[in-house]
Amino acid sequence: MNLKKYLVRALHRLQKGPGYTYKELLVWYCDNTNTHGPKRIIKEGPKKKLIWFFLTLLFASLVFWQWGILINTYLSYNVTSSLSIGFKTMKFPAVTICNANPFKYSEVKPLLKELDRLIEAALERILQPTPGNSTENMSLPLDLELWNQIPLVLIDEHDKDNPIILDIFETNQTAVDNETATDSRANVSKKKYKLAVKLCSHQGSENCTYRNFSSAAQAVTEWYILQSTSILSKVPLHERIRMGYQAEDMILACLYGAEPCNYKNFTQIYHPDHGNCYIFNWGMDEEALNSSNPGAEFGLKLILDISQQDYIPYLSSAAGARLMLHQQKSFPFLKDQGIYAMAGTETSIGVLVDELERMGYPYSDCTVNGSDVPVKNLYSQYNTSYSIQACLRSCFQNHMVEICGCGHYMFPLPEGVNYCNNEDNPGWAYCYSSLRSSIKQRQICIDSCKETCNDTQYKMTISMADWPSEASEDWIFHILSYERDMSTNVTLDRNGIIKLNIYFQEYNYRTISESAATTIVWLLSSLGGQFGFWMGGSVLCLIEFGEIIIDSLWITVINVISWCKGLKQRRARARYPDAPPTVSELVEAHTNLGFQQEPVGAVPGAPALPPEPGTPPPNYDSLRVQPLDTLGPDSDAD
Repeated sequence: MNLKKYLVRALHRLQKGPGYTYKELLVWYCDNTNTHGPKRIIKEGPKKKLIWFFLTLLFASLVFWQWGILINTYLSYNVTSSLSIGFKTMKFPAVTICNANPFKYSEVKPLLKELDRLIEAALERILQPTPGNSTENMSLPLDLELWNQIPLVLIDEHDKDNPIILDIFETNQTAVDNETATDSRANVSKKKYKLAVKLCSHQGSENCTYRNFSSAAQAVTEWYILQSTSILSKVPLHERIRMGYQAEDMILACLYGAEPCNYKNFTQIYHPDHGNCYIFNWGMDEEALNSSNPGAEFGLKLILDISQQDYIPYLSSAAGARLMLHQQKSFPFLKDQGIYAMAGTETSIGVLVDELERMGYPYSDCTVNGSDVPVKNLYSQYNTSYSIQACLRSCFQNHMVEICGCGHYMFPLPEGVNYCNNEDNPGWAYCYSSLRSSIKQRQICIDSCKETCNDTQYKMTISMADWPSEASEDWIFHILSYERDMSTNVTLDRNGIIKLNIYFQEYNYRTISESAATTIVWLLSSLGGQFGFWMGGSVLCLIEFGEIIIDSLWITVINVISWCKGLKQRRARARYPDAPPTVSELVEAHTNLGFQQEPVGAVPGAPALPPEPGTPPPNYDSLRVQPLDTLGPDSDAD
């Protein structure tokens, strides 16, 4: 069947009367649509036609504007938070307990001996900067090579344009004036100065930065941490564990509900900030414990010995126990989320549970297990679950390895990388300080890491009281000392003992969940409401509009086919300007050539007689056969 005829018939079946031009189709649509406005445009007079055309165009624009706002609101994927309260038997949280001091001073003192002598001599010079007043023992020389790697300096900012920078153990100074070192010290003692840590890209380099502190105590602590980090990073892990506080020495008594427990019910991990830490109810090797009832009698009770007399004097300025409540199989980040329990007190911690349920993509950029986070989780070596704290620290450590060429002692190491130290990496402290203060680096890690979609938070209510009381401290210390080392002498005192009570305040838990603020149902109803309000339309009106679009496409296809066929015919006429012969002319020409009637009496099959003299030769040009595709529409060949 001819394609044009097929398309025309198909269009006629769809239109049922609107015609085959765009104008006829548009008039038919305006006359038959259920949308208000278009009918009035074709039926009213000239003036009203103009008014109704303007009103229809205005309200149609309003509809599309409102639709754009609604679709944009839907695609923003906003959420609403709802709070619900439930009641159930809950799992007791994992409890991590550490000493505020990471190592026993008696064990680590040989490694920090030179460092302690340096800081003692430096403090003496800081407090007594005038020569002749120092009482330091100069019989043993100081390890100034260790000092020069990360020195402490005094900065006099009385003249901010020309500050005086004086190294505590050097006789030379950096200043614009030519004062002697002795005069400088005398002047510094009379002026307001700041203590700063000098960090250089490598020893002897002029590419240095100064970390200023408002208090000398802060500067000394920061300097000691940097130096001790370099020293301890070269100590094997098993040695660091040995130098820390052991569970049998730290955990004196344990009771969970009505069941006794001991240090064997705790899991030991090494934490770079706090040394040996012990986790109760971590859930790694066995099922997590449930709490049978709320209240202090059904929680965890501990008595700890922190051995404050064995603290490192310049490393740990706070005394007590560091503890944290967290989910099972999660790594404890005590520096961010931990709390202190003070020595000589009974600390009661009442716990309330908040469960957070976030919606995933596209409503929020959260992750279920961290598998879609581009940062390699270095804490996975502990077989712990993903957390944003682990991601941020892993990201920082990866940048540290990439930029500084070594890893920081406080974070896990990637494979094949060593911890930074002053000998192998002289400029590591300068690189670490620059990286830590870099806003760009922090933003990169924040953008790369994601919050977890489901999280459990423990809200704590803390109360404290002196423990033991003066009336009972004698017998309590006697019993605890005897149980610890089988000695009748009192080896414990109030400065090293802590009692903890951790329990659920109530079994009510709060669930904070997110839900979509806009759904597809909301979007469709809002779109329909706007369309109906401004144009009086419905879904059927949209179908009618779709129908006219289909009809317009059919008309376009027919017009294109007609144009292509006309172009083909024009090319054929240009190639053969003479009109093609008709069928009757072709038959007559063939008859004249070889289909004449044989004369009477001629022998069948005999050769034809030659033409008579004077007969003109046949015209073969009139027998040209035209191609079939060039025959005109009026040809009778079909």
